[in-house]
Amino acid sequence: MVAEHVELALFEQSLGNIEGLNRPFCDRVADAAEKTAGSVLFDVRVDGDTWVQRMAAIGYGETGTAIIVMEKNGHLRCASINGDTALLVAELAAWK
Repeated sequence: MVAEHVELALFEQSLGNIEGLNRPFCDRVADAAEKTAGSVLFDVRVDGDTWVQRMAAIGYGETGTAIIVMEKNGHLRCASINGDTALLVAELAAWK
């Protein structure tokens, strides 16, 4: 359910784009976190990947975490994090 809330906030942002210009990824992630009562855990550029150029996480305490990925074509994707990948998110959040 966490990812769906973030996805909705990002969708609302896309409707508000002025003259088709997208805001920077970090601004969009921060805005989505604020609108969904979360906090940005990390926002990193992904070098050398075929499909992904940016990745960020928004944390919601005990509720969970959402990952936002920006593909090379500019499309954003959201997903909730499960227990298996929570350690990786924690490591990236500590590294930022």
